[in-house]
Amino acid sequence: MNIKITGSGSYIPTEIVSNTDFLKHVFLNDDGTPFPQPNDIIAEKFKDITGIVERRYVTDDLKTSDIATIAAKKAIENSKIDPETLDYIIFAHNFGDVNKGTIQTDLLPSLATRVKFNLRIKNPKCVAYDMLFGCPGWVEGVIQAQAYIKAGMAKKCLVIGAETLSRVVDPHDRDSMIYSDGAGATIIEATSEEGGILAHETATYTYDEAYYLFFGNSFNKTHDPDIRYIKMNGRKIYEFALSQVPKAMQACLDSSGIEISQVKKILIHQANEKMDEAIIQRFYRLYKQTPPEGIMPMSIHKLGNSSVATIPTLYDSILKGEIENQELHKGDIIMFASVGAGMNINAIVYQV
Repeated sequence: MNIKITGSGSYIPTEIVSNTDFLKHVFLNDDGTPFPQPNDIIAEKFKDITGIVERRYVTDDLKTSDIATIAAKKAIENSKIDPETLDYIIFAHNFGDVNKGTIQTDLLPSLATRVKFNLRIKNPKCVAYDMLFGCPGWVEGVIQAQAYIKAGMAKKCLVIGAETLSRVVDPHDRDSMIYSDGAGATIIEATSEEGGILAHETATYTYDEAYYLFFGNSFNKTHDPDIRYIKMNGRKIYEFALSQVPKAMQACLDSSGIEISQVKKILIHQANEKMDEAIIQRFYRLYKQTPPEGIMPMSIHKLGNSSVATIPTLYDSILKGEIENQELHKGDIIMFASVGAGMNINAIVYQV
């Protein structure tokens, strides 16, 4: 028995927000003082560092559970399974459903429950729950789905990663330019086919790192102090990721028994292009090698950082020929790797 992704689907929001749309924002330092540089300089430096030119936001009528349902329906259709045969629905997100114009999260009932309701699944033995694990949530959901299947507790699982970060960003924080919305979903099944999940690795660092990402007040000191937004210590996260992610990837690859030369693609969490490039460089340096050209497909330039949705939407887009000069073939060895709030790190070695 092997455990594979047998279907995938995604939802890419329709609202395109370019870097120029931020030129009229009033960006402030965390103490409320204005930046000395004009916004066009801020936007240009932002693009050079992150690689982001534009990002996608959901329309006002959609919430996280809505776009997750769309992606889930596509994954179910792609896998050709009966949704009534699903044993688990694992929904990775971080902020719940947030209505446009509000900052209050709605988690009752859980978003996984809402998706099961939207899919009209009657089977009560289909267990639905949410996972709060930062940006690595979808990868961790796949790892948990594998564990259920290996333990004989499940045969088919739906794992979703969806987020609407545009609803929880401080417009006065230049880091708000990073974030975006999106949803990706996959069906994980036991199968007699070769390949599937070959190894995985997960770690949580909290001793010094727990609050590198957190909810905090607006940088505009006149705003309501009871309303909070996603905040991050970008420098600390960058240093942490470069130090720890390559080592986690190495541990995962080594436990799989696969040689690094066999890895065709690395699908890494899309938060910052320069950071991702540095992680890949350091990972290959651990094996005294240099990364092959095209090893790291990127979607961040047009989609931004959609947190838990970045890897499943990237995977789905490559399979469907939507990423230029990138493709996957049956039998290819790939890696999934992510880092995010917690601070959490995980990786999977997977054979398509």
